[in-house]
Amino acid sequence: MYKKHNILKVQLITRFCTCSLGLFLVFPLLSTMYPSSPALAEFPRAASVSSSARQKILESLKTANIIYLGETHDNTLDHQAQFEILQILHQHNPQIAIAMEMFQRPYQSVIDQYLAGEISETQLVRDTEYLQRWGFPWKYYAPIVRFARENQLPVLAINTPTEVTRQVAAGGLASLQTEHKRYIPPIEEIKTDNENYRQMLYNVYRQHQHQGSEGGFDRFVEAQVLWDETMADAIANFVQANPDFTVVVIVGKGHVVYNYGIPSRVERRLADANIVQRSVLFQSPHQDSLPTNIADFIWKHDTPQTKTTQRYYS
Repeated sequence: MYKKHNILKVQLITRFCTCSLGLFLVFPLLSTMYPSSPALAEFPRAASVSSSARQKILESLKTANIIYLGETHDNTLDHQAQFEILQILHQHNPQIAIAMEMFQRPYQSVIDQYLAGEISETQLVRDTEYLQRWGFPWKYYAPIVRFARENQLPVLAINTPTEVTRQVAAGGLASLQTEHKRYIPPIEEIKTDNENYRQMLYNVYRQHQHQGSEGGFDRFVEAQVLWDETMADAIANFVQANPDFTVVVIVGKGHVVYNYGIPSRVERRLADANIVQRSVLFQSPHQDSLPTNIADFIWKHDTPQTKTTQRYYS
């Protein structure tokens, strides 16, 4: 059923998905497979790109309602570029909201308290249970959150609660009880029927199924799609209530590639709205070339002298 097709495409989705936190929750050992990047003291300006290349990508992003900046979670260059892009977009339009996979939906009120100056950054990290629920070094995301507070920008907690994800991984969507459903979209809105997405996820599952539940591929897909749908639901709800805002989504690449994850599910929810979405993925200097339709833009991390951006069209 899941025959091989487009080997490069499958390899890429495998790499991106296995680096996502979502799969850490189902298969904890996967987190040890990828070395961490060097320590990041603060975010300097990302290495320069040519003026024409920078203008090309940013001019397109400025016309979008929703912008996905798909990261590799432990790549400091990705975080630097995200922060730089965010700052430039804010200069163009101060009505920016930042949607972050790194925070889970039950903790929105804590984020709001921090943004209002009612609690400290230390309290924010503690009370959102950031270290337990996300786990990557706080310094990767602190500059973005501080920037939001300084400029009074909304920060949206969009991720699924860990407890719900684990329940679905163990027992499937059908096992969810009423208390599990408070922070996720209705079950009937969680669509697992994208065959291309399923095939890619199958490749991930096949490599690592010994770390999951027996016969758990359907549950594996349901858990992955649950994250996508929950984040899409949070983004779409905000856009519907705040149509004048641009939403910048800080999220793992696996939720963005080929629009299979979040973008297509936001589009489904906002089908009647005139919404423009753009996706950006980041590419390290020695990484293989990415397929032309994997995202709207590829931001290449080359050497400081040669860093460039390139536009790809679906």
